[in-house]
Amino acid sequence: MMNTRRKFLRDTAAGLCWPLLMTSAAAAAPSSRPRPKVAAIFTVLRFRSHAYNILENFLGPYYFNGQLVDPGVDVVALYADQFPSDDMAREVSQRLGIPLYPTIAAAMCCGSNKLSVDAALLIGEHGDYPYNALGQHLYPRKRFFDEAVAVMERDNRFVPVFNDKHFSYRWDWAREMFDTARRHRFPLMGGSSVPLAMRAPQLDLPENPHIEEAVAIHGGGLESYDFHALEVLQSIVESRHQGETGIRQVQLLYGDAFQRARSEGRWSTALVEAAMQAEQQLGAKRQPFPKAGVFAATRKYEPPARPKGDYAISLLYNDGLRATALKLGSGSDRWNFACRLRGESDIRATAFFNGPWGNRCLFKALSHAIQRMLIEQREPYPAERTLLTTGVVEAVMHSYRDRGQAIRTPHLDINYTARDWSALRETGKTWEVITVDTPQPTKFAPRPYTALRREKE
Repeated sequence: MMNTRRKFLRDTAAGLCWPLLMTSAAAAAPSSRPRPKVAAIFTVLRFRSHAYNILENFLGPYYFNGQLVDPGVDVVALYADQFPSDDMAREVSQRLGIPLYPTIAAAMCCGSNKLSVDAALLIGEHGDYPYNALGQHLYPRKRFFDEAVAVMERDNRFVPVFNDKHFSYRWDWAREMFDTARRHRFPLMGGSSVPLAMRAPQLDLPENPHIEEAVAIHGGGLESYDFHALEVLQSIVESRHQGETGIRQVQLLYGDAFQRARSEGRWSTALVEAAMQAEQQLGAKRQPFPKAGVFAATRKYEPPARPKGDYAISLLYNDGLRATALKLGSGSDRWNFACRLRGESDIRATAFFNGPWGNRCLFKALSHAIQRMLIEQREPYPAERTLLTTGVVEAVMHSYRDRGQAIRTPHLDINYTARDWSALRETGKTWEVITVDTPQPTKFAPRPYTALRREKE
């Protein structure tokens, strides 16, 4: 229990021959290249928070596509913005020997007076933060980014940055973050964990497809889960034959407007039925949420009222593509997609399976993708995807405030070309090792390779 970080890493490495266990996609950094040192900057560290789910795959071996993977990076500094009653940050820092610094600048400098890390891991999700008049959750992602980049600008050395989920609740701030990364030429990665999940049935569109219409479906809440569904949608439709051309209109349809739009055929009911059928074929393959995972009940800021019942986000792309993100029913495990291609009568549909431990499992593939970015100094997929979906989420909140009015979005005239990132997706092999019968750890205790190997055997 009192092992230092150094002893933890030594114990981990002692029993592991990485090149024999990893696929080429999961290969560790070349021995001639030092392991990147990472500052982990987060809102809160508690059971199954985003910081918990990501860092457990950064501080020890984890499974990706059925193979044990070395993170290939070392977390050397921590910063926590809040310390709730169920906080784990202080105890984890002491037990693993990773310093917990009082400021972001101190974490970036590891307590010295100059930039001392090779990457910044910004996890601005969860925690007790207020909401604004639009109903947006005011997570401090832009502040995290600005304070980390300020250290880089001062020392004129720029390192890769990962920003969890959408860049910011404000479009102008999100655009500034993206432009800052491009100006200083450092890789910027953000976005959702869901597009990296196992697809059942497997779905891979042909090269340069002509997509006529697409739908994505979730069962969560406004803004937070909308972003996931929009990234699922965008991660697939961005591959269409002319590349991404941007979005010119966004509209939130709820209540009576939702019912009218459905009856008028604003989206294809056949696509929705196919997407929901894909989910039903998954069956019951998930554990219930652990009782140990009940978050601290005391909160200063409560979420504002949200639309009741089902709703739809209608998107009109610049090239004429019609797409819809729908909230149907209730459930945090619902991530479905369907589309129709020109010249095909059959619908292509899939459900994104998060894993036997629910959404916690999604962060294994996401962590793997982040690590490849930090090691290779290259964005695994275009940051423009996350910039575009960030702008859509903000437009949705404006449409909600304006009682479902369509929002023109000339600022989302964003063009980019997709590239192949399929090697970063979970194929489902991991869920042959971690199954619904595998006990889910409720303590933040990344374990050495030898313990994980014994479990596998």
